[in-house]
Amino acid sequence: MIKRLKSAERNNSRWSVLFLAFITCSARAAEPAQKPNVLYLVADQWRAAATGYAGDPNVKTPNLDRLAIQSVNFTHAVSGCPVCSPHRASLMTGQFPLTNGVFLNDVHLRDDATCLAEVFQAAGYDTGFIGKWHLNGRGRSNYIPPESRQGFDYWKVLDCTHDYNHSFYYAGNDPTRLTWPGYDADAQTQDAIQYLKDHTQGGKPFLLFVSWGPPHNPYQTAPQKYRAMYESDKIELRPNVPEKLKKKAQQDLAGYYAHCTALDDCVGQLLKTLDETGLARNTMVVFSSDHGAMLGSQGQERKQRPWDESIRVPLLIRGPRALGDMGRRLDTPINTPDLMPTLLSLAGLKCPDTVEGLDYSSYFRAGENPPKDFALISCPAPFGEWSRSNGGREFRGVRTERYTYVRDLSGPWLLYDNQIDPYQQHDLVNQPAAADVQKKLDHVLSSALQDHHDEFLPADKYIARWGYKVDAKGTVPYTP
Repeated sequence: MIKRLKSAERNNSRWSVLFLAFITCSARAAEPAQKPNVLYLVADQWRAAATGYAGDPNVKTPNLDRLAIQSVNFTHAVSGCPVCSPHRASLMTGQFPLTNGVFLNDVHLRDDATCLAEVFQAAGYDTGFIGKWHLNGRGRSNYIPPESRQGFDYWKVLDCTHDYNHSFYYAGNDPTRLTWPGYDADAQTQDAIQYLKDHTQGGKPFLLFVSWGPPHNPYQTAPQKYRAMYESDKIELRPNVPEKLKKKAQQDLAGYYAHCTALDDCVGQLLKTLDETGLARNTMVVFSSDHGAMLGSQGQERKQRPWDESIRVPLLIRGPRALGDMGRRLDTPINTPDLMPTLLSLAGLKCPDTVEGLDYSSYFRAGENPPKDFALISCPAPFGEWSRSNGGREFRGVRTERYTYVRDLSGPWLLYDNQIDPYQQHDLVNQPAAADVQKKLDHVLSSALQDHHDEFLPADKYIARWGYKVDAKGTVPYTP
């Protein structure tokens, strides 16, 4: 099992961290003659199973299905803290939530964090972000000043909204609130297409994030042409949806899939632009999501939960030919903090010492699974729809390729053999027949928590430690 960077080994000097971040050679691979562009597409609340290439019998995602054929498909990508802000902060910093402090929604990712775009920017990249940010923590509709943009220079962003047909944003350093026309994912995609076209004449390479709000609820707000593609009474449900929730789940999924297909069209437009402009030859394309959605499975809604519908996300990476053959599957779990070091190394850039994630780039190139066989999952502080009043609880767990094992504060909570029980309908925790497996997984979890200095304390301890103010449901107020 590969050991991750430990905090005792990190250099506490901010200036040393930045110096290391600015080195542009990779210890693992020679830097390509031409630095690759990176186009990172991230959806909100898109679970791993909800694509055609993943086997969903309902959803229509022809563009993503073609992209999957051309990409390395991380079939067990995990959102380690499956909720919006924690995922995004871990993606940007390569750190776990209790390290960067973003273990709740709507808290501020500190301005002095060493983030992904800063490393690319220091290596000579143009950096752009379009869409949902959700790392400001100072009001979801408020202007975000340059010092809080974590290295992104092109900026058309709102912190967070789910009103997709009346969606606002701020452009650059102008504090005037602007409006995306129509369905915001369409408008954001058109803006991204123009960005790509503006970068066809050579010059600096780019890192561009396109961050869409759908398919996050509300589910019935996609354009009508997509909603017309799905009839709720014809939706096939996962077998772990209880009978009493079937009608609601079908209605929600019909709208959810409509959003998915709308975004699939957006993906198709962006890929077409890469082809037509010639940028595809040297552009790495990433498609993923910040977390999944329960949508009635296990009798649950939304995210934060430890079940697969919540923690597993799509992850496709299509790279230039220099990165190796595409069209492969990697089944070993990859976690959110692993994304930053992997992307940096694939681009030939050095990871800063602040990163806690594991670099998967050598395995990406060779088509081999890494020896690390688990992803750490956690909910340090349940809130909102997963508050204690709604059954929420703190948990820590591991997701291996085969098993899910989870502890809450009182001890072992869940154990599933996902190979023989893919819909997690038979909890094996504390069952005599699974005692050996549980013991081994409990040891793996304990070792991982020790490595990351995670004491697994009650939520109020971490909230007090970081000085956050929360309401009765554990939620940080986010009204401007």
